[in-house]
Amino acid sequence: MDKNEFFRTLQAEVATFNSVVSTPRGDWIVKGFIDIAKNIYTISVDTKVISKIMELLLFPELARFAKKYGLKIVLSEQQNFYPDISFVDKDGHRFALDLKSTYRTDDHRVNGMTLGAFTGYFRERSSKKNITFPYGSYSAHFVLGVIYSKTDHLIDERRRYTLNELEQITSVIKEFQFFAQEKYRIASDRPGSGNTKNIGSVTDIDKLINGSGPFAQLGEDVFDDYWTYYLTKEMARAAELNRPPYTNLRSYLKYKGLAK
Repeated sequence: MDKNEFFRTLQAEVATFNSVVSTPRGDWIVKGFIDIAKNIYTISVDTKVISKIMELLLFPELARFAKKYGLKIVLSEQQNFYPDISFVDKDGHRFALDLKSTYRTDDHRVNGMTLGAFTGYFRERSSKKNITFPYGSYSAHFVLGVIYSKTDHLIDERRRYTLNELEQITSVIKEFQFFAQEKYRIASDRPGSGNTKNIGSVTDIDKLINGSGPFAQLGEDVFDDYWTYYLTKEMARAAELNRPPYTNLRSYLKYKGLAK
């Protein structure tokens, strides 16, 4: 199986995921956590909590996908390992799949996602540190993304519900939109949020869905080169440079002599 065939089959499967996680009205099927006394506690809108529960919901579907196409599925050993799931076909071709979720900030944009590190295993393509298989051994790197909206209603996280009140619990998220794309096609030229050295994603919803980020036309080789040599200000100082050689795609192309 080549990467194009894997991509086509994955996209076809992803198109069915909405019914797995949402009600016919578009609300999340998950209402809360339950204790041994059968009390139900509503879920917060914490993105890390939502992401983890979403992974648990989608894993059986991805396992069925793997079985359907004769793929071996290998999970990451630890939470911070890349990728979340590795698929291996009968000929040994490996495909990396990272599960990512983000919420809409308006009708056209999302908060954004981080797409893995641009240091460590990304630069040392034969390294086995913090990665299931060496980065360079994968035939392609994909992202399975889910976009959702936060519920407008105020959620009282202190309230406890009983099983009889299940229908009264407001789902904290709704209106899901799934997509699958190669990582480089949805990457931005900026790091993700926070101080971690992660690649950021584009935030335009159409570009995420269609895989038309700034590297899409330039190609994966340019994406790899850009992020392999990208330096934060701190990294530049550590390398005894006055400033990073480039900070965005425009200055990179100029630095490489590819643009005026």
